[in-house]
Amino acid sequence: MKKAELRLTGSGGQGVILATIILAEAGFFDKKKVVQSQSYGPEARGGMCKAEVVIDDKPITYTKVAVPNFLLSLTQASFNQYHETVTDDAVVMVDQTVQVPEDYRKSHNVIMIPILETASDVIGNPMSANIVAVGAINEALGLCTEESLEKSVLSRIPKGTEDLNIRALHAGITLVKASNNRN
Repeated sequence: MKKAELRLTGSGGQGVILATIILAEAGFFDKKKVVQSQSYGPEARGGMCKAEVVIDDKPITYTKVAVPNFLLSLTQASFNQYHETVTDDAVVMVDQTVQVPEDYRKSHNVIMIPILETASDVIGNPMSANIVAVGAINEALGLCTEESLEKSVLSRIPKGTEDLNIRALHAGITLVKASNNRN
């Protein structure tokens, strides 16, 4: 596995921090080396939010993401701030509401999928967007096994929401599979 340096961005309250924790824990369950970190503005809810995770088969010698090879942007503001910080061969995943310039789409591997809409309209809970994103990210990158991902999700979500969150996880997987079939 190539070292995965992921940066997940959005606004506070969208769950990007929890998403990186889930991805890191799933990698850990698969016996990979992981590091997770986050930062957000003083506004917290509604302010800019960034969380990062490094997943590798080898020991991690630097615990920060310097230049990510994956970027998730759930908001236009987060895309605008972080889209130029990725490696040339990075995978850039955005919610379909984010406007990505045509020249950027031609020069980068961009996956545009309806993460927020899927959480609201398909799952019936906008708060599940982060779990939809986790499923989509793992499907796009193949970071860990589905079993470890499900185990991590179930260990981190509130009791009583297990079915909803597993449906959200699988909805994210389906979004990327469908997007790959269109290309």
